[in-house]
Amino acid sequence: MENKDVVLDVDEKPRFFLWLMLSIQHLFSMFGSTVIVPLLVGLSPSIALFASGVGTLLHILITQKKIPAYMGSSFAFIVPMKYLMQATGYPGIAQGVIAVGLIYLTVALIICFFGSDWIDHILPAIVVGPIVIVIGLSLAGSAANNAMMNNGKYDLKFVFIALITLLLAIAFNIYLKGFLGFMPILLAIVCGYIISIFMGEVNLNTIASAPWFSLPKFEIPFVSYNVHLEWGAILAIAPIAFVTITEHLGHIMVLNELTGHNYFKNPGLSRTLSGDGMASIFAGLVGGPAVTSYGENIGVMAITKIHSVYVLIGAALFAIVFSFVNKLNVIIMQMPLPVIGGISFLLFGTIASSGIKILIENDIDMNIKRNLMIISSILVIGVGGFMLKIGTLPLNGLAIATVLGIMLNLVLPKENK
Repeated sequence: MENKDVVLDVDEKPRFFLWLMLSIQHLFSMFGSTVIVPLLVGLSPSIALFASGVGTLLHILITQKKIPAYMGSSFAFIVPMKYLMQATGYPGIAQGVIAVGLIYLTVALIICFFGSDWIDHILPAIVVGPIVIVIGLSLAGSAANNAMMNNGKYDLKFVFIALITLLLAIAFNIYLKGFLGFMPILLAIVCGYIISIFMGEVNLNTIASAPWFSLPKFEIPFVSYNVHLEWGAILAIAPIAFVTITEHLGHIMVLNELTGHNYFKNPGLSRTLSGDGMASIFAGLVGGPAVTSYGENIGVMAITKIHSVYVLIGAALFAIVFSFVNKLNVIIMQMPLPVIGGISFLLFGTIASSGIKILIENDIDMNIKRNLMIISSILVIGVGGFMLKIGTLPLNGLAIATVLGIMLNLVLPKENK
């Protein structure tokens, strides 16, 4: 199925200058989340940026340039990584992150031998639609906090900046034509940043005093530190891979819907999982956090209707270069939270809307009790912050909602009205 509404399809290249601007737009969209994770854990933001760029290139290479996905720092591993940073330092985190990648590769190998036709059976539209909605809406709380809270306190100035940024993004997306019409998100971010400067929310002295270049703080096994097997660290991080695998499936579903391609069949789920796994393994070998495909960049593609994999390649190359350009890092790291929050309202909402579109296009009848039960359960569990703790392993609402939706679809009789 080909999506005729796209401006640039996956294999199409934009003109050079437009290419640069579109890639920078994707860089800006993922930058905040990618560097927030290492900042929260105590890792190097520049290393996380470097690992995300190389990881994205690895993923694109392994998936044969067929999937426009960006690999950024995963939020799912923050809690165990913070604990391990105090207990073992980065060497323990590294082993856990590498183990995550190996789990991805193992699952990919199983699929390679036994196929992935079961995907269509266990993940029909009645399950896929609400899961995609949950992926977008589960991020809404983070966007709202960024838009409202200044060091834990409600700030009307933040709210004003966030709403202005959101309204500008909407206006640019609807009214701008031609060259500028391809970059509504980037333009809104730049305008929000400038407004924030005038409102005193950007520390210009920090930017001015920052050195132009600095080498990222690499953490390489047997070079930066001696390796001692840390089973506790591996067990603390590795099992969460099964949670992020469900998120990976959800993002692939969204990309299938956006681009009109079926990535479960071509290049195949075994390749998409292998690409994600290799990206995490590389991150663990250089000092970064585990990585995963990013909803922010999927949101940008949904809004702009530009799905070119070459734009994502450009964003990855920019990320690698920027990891060495300290001044640029500081400029982007000074991006105010309300700007990120305002843009996130639109990006995350667009992802959720894609899930609604799936339900509508597949004529899901909500008058059928079976359908209503499945959708209702997935939505509330996924969005409501429900969590299941098994020992020290927390399973988030998205993972539980996904598993429950699959089980209900397989178990409930289809003739139930």
